[in-house]
Amino acid sequence: MIYSSAILSLFLLILSLNEMKIDASTPLVKKKIVVIGGGIHGVSLAYYLTKTYASQVDVTVIEKTKIAAAASGKAGGFLARDWGSGPTSQLHKVSYELHKTLASTLGVSSYREVTTLNVQRSRKKVKSPASWLNINTVSGELMDKNTAQVTPLELTEKMMEAAIASGAKLRIDSAIGVHLNENGAVASVDLGSGASIATDQLAICLGPWSGVMVEDWFNLPLPMEGVKSTSLVYDNLAEVKQEPFALFCGEDENGCHLELYPRVNGELYICGCGGSDYVSGDRLRADGDCESADKVHQDPARVQAAARSFETITQFTSLNGQKPVPAIQQACMRPCMPDALPVMGKVPGVEGAYISCGHNCWGILWGPVSGLSMAELMMEGRSRSVDLSSFDPSRYMSQSAGKRGRKKGLSEVGEQW
Repeated sequence: MIYSSAILSLFLLILSLNEMKIDASTPLVKKKIVVIGGGIHGVSLAYYLTKTYASQVDVTVIEKTKIAAAASGKAGGFLARDWGSGPTSQLHKVSYELHKTLASTLGVSSYREVTTLNVQRSRKKVKSPASWLNINTVSGELMDKNTAQVTPLELTEKMMEAAIASGAKLRIDSAIGVHLNENGAVASVDLGSGASIATDQLAICLGPWSGVMVEDWFNLPLPMEGVKSTSLVYDNLAEVKQEPFALFCGEDENGCHLELYPRVNGELYICGCGGSDYVSGDRLRADGDCESADKVHQDPARVQAAARSFETITQFTSLNGQKPVPAIQQACMRPCMPDALPVMGKVPGVEGAYISCGHNCWGILWGPVSGLSMAELMMEGRSRSVDLSSFDPSRYMSQSAGKRGRKKGLSEVGEQW
């Protein structure tokens, strides 16, 4: 009798389990994900979500104007494998390799490894590895060989194209509000066009504009600052094309810490022009002077200062008989937190809300690893690629401010802000 009861119980259990089985023909319900921001971090997230979890996600990227409209279309794209320190070392190393893979996979023609030189003022005529440096005014010495360069606009556009090919959607519109359900979880995003998009998860990847969005939408302070800086692009420099060296220069009499990045097509990108403007709060909100990328303009005084510095340390004038003139004068903002570390993780207290921003001067280098690790966090509950604990959005209250410029390990390199 005991055995009969046990057999009956087992039979009923098996029957119950069979009834619970989902038919193979039943369509899988995909997780709806909205990514706000069409810069390299939002696009990278969309790329890795659709590349790794294509059958599980329905991804929409919301971008106000165009892909790479802000810093992702105006940054230099310098990549350094070993310049991180502490928690950022992993970001440098992993993302440096991801850039190589992306260049090969997506056919990014502007990517290449370059040697980096340290350039200092000198009265001694010392032969430089780059013949286009003026040996009467500066000396150039080897700084690092584990460096590379990519044109961020090309990379960002190609990642977006690949994401779309894998099922992502791009919507040119502005995100103006969010709705939460009765459990306090993200439910939908309102758009400037009047439409609303239902979503299970939301990722804010708006660079310097991320802070005010988090504050306004979730009543959560996020002390984001946009460091607005001028940059120049010279073109048709054959010498640079033939001898591609990235340069990091010491501070000069014009208030510049020039950084020069050579591009495959003969362009030379220059930043470190000095005189940065620190933008926050209402200046980043609607009607602010930096409310959108198209309102971020170069400082004419810094253009002139950088051009003078460039003419002093190079000898293009004597080589070509003409003074080089910048083909592009522009500005963009580096998104910075007080501790100079990025913000990547869950928005505290809001189920389904995530944020990835504040990547400072390494935004382009860290773009791929940020997208990959955030995709893993959103889909699996944790990042497998890198440890994100140091970048948790809830940390900022206990952190003190410090210098936020580019560093090679713990050593400051170039302009600090």
